[in-house]
Amino acid sequence: MTSDLVDCPPEAVLRAHRGALVPALVGLAVLTALAAWPHASGGVPPAPLVLDVAVGVAALATGPLLLRRPTLAGVLLGVLAALSPAATPAATAGTFVAARLHPVRTSWRVAAASAAGHAILVLWRPTGLPWGWWMLCDVAVHAALLGWGAYLRARASLLDVWRERAVRAEREQERRVDEARLAERTRIAREMHDSLAHRLSLLATTAGALEYRPDLPPERVAAAAGVVRQQAGAALDDLRTVVGLLRSGPDELHPLPGLADVGALVDQQRSAGAHVDLQVPDDLDLPAAVGLAVFRTCQEGLTNARRHAPGSAVQVEIVRSDDAVRVRVQDDGPRGRADVPIEGTGTGLVGLRERVELLGGRVEARPAAGGFALAVEIPVPP
Repeated sequence: MTSDLVDCPPEAVLRAHRGALVPALVGLAVLTALAAWPHASGGVPPAPLVLDVAVGVAALATGPLLLRRPTLAGVLLGVLAALSPAATPAATAGTFVAARLHPVRTSWRVAAASAAGHAILVLWRPTGLPWGWWMLCDVAVHAALLGWGAYLRARASLLDVWRERAVRAEREQERRVDEARLAERTRIAREMHDSLAHRLSLLATTAGALEYRPDLPPERVAAAAGVVRQQAGAALDDLRTVVGLLRSGPDELHPLPGLADVGALVDQQRSAGAHVDLQVPDDLDLPAAVGLAVFRTCQEGLTNARRHAPGSAVQVEIVRSDDAVRVRVQDDGPRGRADVPIEGTGTGLVGLRERVELLGGRVEARPAAGGFALAVEIPVPP
C-alpha cells in the first residue's frame, strides 16, 4: 500500500489548510514573544534582550523556507535555536511542519538540526534541568513532532489514494454500464434484423407481386394474400419477442428458433413463389445456440437471395461432421427484376458474423457459380 501513496506537493497541503494558517502564525508569534519575555522583564543586560528579539524575528522569517528548502531552513533554525530560546517555538514547529510537508528522509534532518541547536543552547544558557534530562526531553519532543507530522502526511496521502481509487472505480463502472448498454442495443438490433427484416421483406415481395400482377388467377391471389396474412402474424410474434428482450423476466420470452424451424422457413419461401431446395439430415441434433445460428444463417441467405437474385433457385445445405456443422445457402443468380426493389441496410451479414464468431465459427460470403454463396462453419463438440 505504501508504494501507492500520493506524494502531495507542499503547496497543495497549505491550500488544504489555508483556513488554519493565519491562526497558526499568530500563535507562533505569541509563543516567540513569550519565550523572549523572561529576559525583557528580568532586568538582564540589553545585549541578550536584543539578541533574543533578533533571533525570534529571524526564526519566524525562516519559516517560509520550509516549503521549498527544508534542509536549509532546518539548519538555520538549529543555529538560531542554539543562540536564543526565542527560536524554540519556530524550530520545534518547523520540525512538525517539515514532517507534514516532506518525506521522512528529508524532515528528519530538520528535526536533528533543531534538537542539536537546543542541546547547544543549554551549554551557555543553562536551564533548571540537568543537561542529561534536558537532552532526553529535547530528543523526545522532536521525535514526537517528527512522528506526528509523518503520520498525518501518510494519512492524508492514503486518503488521496482511496479517493482516487473511488473515482477510478466509478469511472470504470460507468464505462462497463455503457459497454453493457451498447452490447444490449447491438443484440436487440441483431434480433430485429434477423427476425423482422426477413418477415417484412417477404411481405414486401408478395405484396409487390399482387400490385404488379393484377391478372393473376383468383386462387393465386388468395394464396398470396394468405402468405401476407401469415407473415404479418409471424412478424407481429417476432416483434413481441424482440420487445420481450427489454423485459427483466426471461420466462416471458418466446422460445428462440432453431434447427427444427428451418423447414418451416423454407416452406414460407416456397409459398411466396421461391424455388428452394433443402438438404438437412433427419437425425441432426445441435445445441440451442448453434441451432439458432444455423437458423439465422438460412434466414439471412434466403433473404439476400430474394432481395438480390429474384427468381433464382436457392439451395440450402446443412451438413454435420465430427467436430462442426456447415451451412451453405447458394443461389444461381437473378432470373429477372424484382417487382418491388428492397433496399438492405448491410447489417445482416455483420450481425451474422458476430453471432457465429461468438461461437468460434467463421463466415464466408462470396460470388459462386454465377450466383452468390453464404457459407458458415460452426464448431460443435462431439
